[in-house]
Amino acid sequence: MVDKEQIYQIINSRLTQVLLFAESSLPQSQFQAFRKLTLDQFGKSGLHKDLDLILRNTNHKER
Repeated sequence: MVDKEQIYQIINSRLTQVLLFAESSLPQSQFQAFRKLTLDQFGKSGLHKDLDLILRNTNHKER
């Protein structure tokens, strides 16, 4: 079975790289906005929430 913490670790490592790329190429004010939007989309109210829902539904179907 897939462990959601493993998925989060993989996503977070990629997200860190994306944010480093953005920080190196955007002006500070634009980077701050990009960072906030990106973390919102990939954080607990975005992708993590969606993955939790999918994994919860998958676990219920397996029972």
